[in-house]
Amino acid sequence: MQWSPLAAAAFAALGVAAALVGAWWPARWAQGLPAAQTLKGLGTAQVAQSHAVLAVCLLLAGGVMALMPPVGGVPLAAYASVGLILVGGIAGLPWLVGTVLDRVAPLVARQALPLLAVERARRVRGSAAVAVSGVVASLSLAVALTVMVASFRTSVTQWLDTVLPAALYVRSANSASTQDTAYFEPAFVQAAARLPGVQRLATQRNQQFLPDPTLPAVTLIARPLGIWAAERSAQVKEEPAQRAGQSLETGEQSALPPRLPGAHTGAKHGLPLIGEPLPVPAGQIGIYVSEAMVDLHGARPGTVYAPLTEHFRALAPAKYAQPATFFIAGVWRDYARQFGTIAMEQADFQRLSGDMRVNDLALWLEPDTDVPALEQTLRQLADTQAHTPGGEAGRLMDFGSAREIRATTLRIFDRSFAVTYWLQAVAIGIGLFGVAASFSAQVLARRKEFGLLVHLGLTRRQVLRVVAAEGMAWTTLGAIAGVGLGLAVAVVLVHVVNPQSFHWSMELTLPTLRLLALAAAVVVAGTLTAWLAGRAAAGHDAVLAVKEDW
Repeated sequence: MQWSPLAAAAFAALGVAAALVGAWWPARWAQGLPAAQTLKGLGTAQVAQSHAVLAVCLLLAGGVMALMPPVGGVPLAAYASVGLILVGGIAGLPWLVGTVLDRVAPLVARQALPLLAVERARRVRGSAAVAVSGVVASLSLAVALTVMVASFRTSVTQWLDTVLPAALYVRSANSASTQDTAYFEPAFVQAAARLPGVQRLATQRNQQFLPDPTLPAVTLIARPLGIWAAERSAQVKEEPAQRAGQSLETGEQSALPPRLPGAHTGAKHGLPLIGEPLPVPAGQIGIYVSEAMVDLHGARPGTVYAPLTEHFRALAPAKYAQPATFFIAGVWRDYARQFGTIAMEQADFQRLSGDMRVNDLALWLEPDTDVPALEQTLRQLADTQAHTPGGEAGRLMDFGSAREIRATTLRIFDRSFAVTYWLQAVAIGIGLFGVAASFSAQVLARRKEFGLLVHLGLTRRQVLRVVAAEGMAWTTLGAIAGVGLGLAVAVVLVHVVNPQSFHWSMELTLPTLRLLALAAAVVVAGTLTAWLAGRAAAGHDAVLAVKEDW
């Protein structure tokens, strides 16, 4: 656990500032209350008419800020956009309460208790907005986080479905540091391809290079793109939702659900390309860059990437050094590396560098292959043929099978984001605390009102039903506003904050049932909170309060 006094002081100052701003607004509103009417309990009937205009202006400003570029690599404008959207939505709550309840009131005109609840809720819409504003803010953030996590989970797993077509994956080492010095030699690859049960084998070479000394290293991936793409296409037709494999990109176990929407899986590339690939000019070598390469290094499709030419010139021996021009033919999604990846045809890499070694193997297996036995055979083969420090290649090798990888990946992902669900619960709890505080304050101010209702013949239970109905009406409208604002914030998080922060994009996914469950839970909890807060209002003190001097 790390503790920063400076950060703690900054957050404390922000909290105090937020409290002062939050107190200033109602204080200005209180200045405009008519004193005589307020003393008679009528001052709350005055409602400002500018709420809708202010809300629209703030929401439009939020939309404009979402279009702004990052500042120093940080999406400050996008964060401001989220704040403006939330404040704009809350500012529009009085208008929303009035507009909706004005249409609901005629429907309950002949039902006494619902009419009492609806009429008061719509005539003190300012108080309703204050009461549910915390719920709206917390629910909107919970909705936005839910959509963002669901979008990320779906996009990552679909990305893996595109880049991992094989049944078994083998790495030369089980750690990134060791992998830089542990390789599979061509003799080992040839021997592995002839093993019983191996239907097809493909290789991959990973290498680091530094095109910009001020930025982290970029990963160069060389693999036979045509083989991977053809096999991927065949498997998509045969088993559209049942495949899994190990990420050669991440070295972690990952799942393989359905195909990535919005991405192009070409038969010539085998990569989750964004859009259609460009034709490579004659005499040039086609490469495919990740989204981080576009953002950090300006490697845009249709241009020549000169730093890779310099990399091969320094890398290759003199007899292999050849002038080469690398044409960026497309952009692809790579969720494994945040700082950039370049994919190229393995044959071109070997021709330019003279390096025939590989780091990873992808094995397509016969249906009845004994996978554990095959893994043991590969370890024994590696001990005699693969190149590793100390000759312990078999012990360093890392394997991944489909079933284990899928289950492990989903468990790791869900565990990684489990904290977000707890944060959502805390946020909604804070919002409900605001509802409880607001209703409790109103209960103290409405004792005479409730006492009068009792004198007119309402029972204590009926008074509680009126209070609960008010709470349900307010929190229902708050839930509607919260879900709407949350979806707007989710769009900013998925399509603006995420690409600007991590340099990768994702497809927006709406977990409809989970969002409906969140909204329903807020409505139920808000209604129960209002009922509990109103229990003290319908007691003996409320009856006696009618005798007080008005």
